[in-house]
Amino acid sequence: MALKVAIIGRPNVGKSTLFNRLVGRKVAIVHDKPGVTRDRRESPAKLRDMDLTVIDTAGFEYSKENNLEKRMWQQTQKAIEDADVTLFLFDARDGLQPYDEYFAGLIRQSHKPVILLANKCEGKQQEDSIYEAYKLGLGQPIPFSAEHNLGMQDLYEALQEYYHKEKPEEDEDFFEPEDEEDSDKQKPIQLAIVGRPNVGKSTLVNALLEDERMLTGPEAGVTRDAITSEWSYKGRKINLVDTAGLRRQSRVADSLEKMSAASTKHAAFMAQVVVLVLDADAVLDKQDLTIARQVIDEGRALVIAVNKWDIANRKEALDRLNDRLQTSLAQVEGVPTVTISALKHENLDKLMSAVFKVYDRWNKRIPTAPLNQWFSDMIDNYPPPLGKNKRRIKLRYITQAKTRPPAFYIFSSNPEGLPESYLRYLTKKLRECFDLWGIPLRMTVRKTGNPYATEK
Repeated sequence: MALKVAIIGRPNVGKSTLFNRLVGRKVAIVHDKPGVTRDRRESPAKLRDMDLTVIDTAGFEYSKENNLEKRMWQQTQKAIEDADVTLFLFDARDGLQPYDEYFAGLIRQSHKPVILLANKCEGKQQEDSIYEAYKLGLGQPIPFSAEHNLGMQDLYEALQEYYHKEKPEEDEDFFEPEDEEDSDKQKPIQLAIVGRPNVGKSTLVNALLEDERMLTGPEAGVTRDAITSEWSYKGRKINLVDTAGLRRQSRVADSLEKMSAASTKHAAFMAQVVVLVLDADAVLDKQDLTIARQVIDEGRALVIAVNKWDIANRKEALDRLNDRLQTSLAQVEGVPTVTISALKHENLDKLMSAVFKVYDRWNKRIPTAPLNQWFSDMIDNYPPPLGKNKRRIKLRYITQAKTRPPAFYIFSSNPEGLPESYLRYLTKKLRECFDLWGIPLRMTVRKTGNPYATEK
């Protein structure tokens, strides 16, 4: 049974763009002019292995009069009532608007599950809007871009919770529920192979599959589209994705190459683990670093595979690699790095071992008790500095908000005064204590409420 999903929000926040993205074709008209969509529009859709029924709605516009805007709002209300899950979009570029807060209050009254999407998050400029969105009371906002296909993996994982509830429950008493960890291991790992042209990505995929599945050759740009192969390695199911090579954007002029590059980026953003393949003779050049940073910014687990190791100047390559990792990828310490020869099938088991290890870290959840014990020890060993008012910044407690990647909230009386250097200290110690090397970590400081404050 398909999960029914309603897309709601103010005019021009990207609802129809998301609708078209999920449906897989341009069904709804998309225009810069607000208010193009008026009627509810339903269409079957598929997000990976999920069957959906997606509802596009008119933008929220409040009106007491019995006019067009009010009837549009009534249509939207009907869509919310019919839906199993509601996707609430707001424009992260514009930030929260009064209408967002007003209609968020109405949505909360519906008691329907809500997933909050901070749309148009193509860069880091929208981070303030994302944090501000917590006050809507609709849960954790997902950084998202319907137009650029960013954040789809996070949306997929958020919808999974409600999708599995659609299954019949009549046989519930006749079997024991699966262990969560075992169940997770039965799901395929989404593994994408990315890199510059002609570094050996397709050769690596063929070597892993032990089959000449992908076309290879000395020419750059042989692969033009992302190709997924279902694979099993030592009992673990894997969706292995070969991708087109990514050149510097300034060098891409051909429309076909632009489409290939877009397909590659989509595959990387939908993946859970990304293997960045490097040429041992040109380790971590500018384009490699650009790809690596995009993978990390999207919150995916990264493994670096240095290919053509059988013919490389090994000492020079290692020196260059270590230098680049320390200076240019310092925000993610301990990224797994494996030297391989895809052509000669060397060190492929080591590569897959690194993939599984970083995937498990990416999914890791730390219990609250040991996490706060660690937090208390860190504060005792190295207390936070004085704030601007010369008062000690009090850090109350820490909690893990999510996994994939692990994200943590620190609650403080004065979050604005905590310097970035102290957060870097905590992040480093967190990696050391709980073995979280090589994956992106999100650490956010939030203000604790005053229990003695009186409401006005």
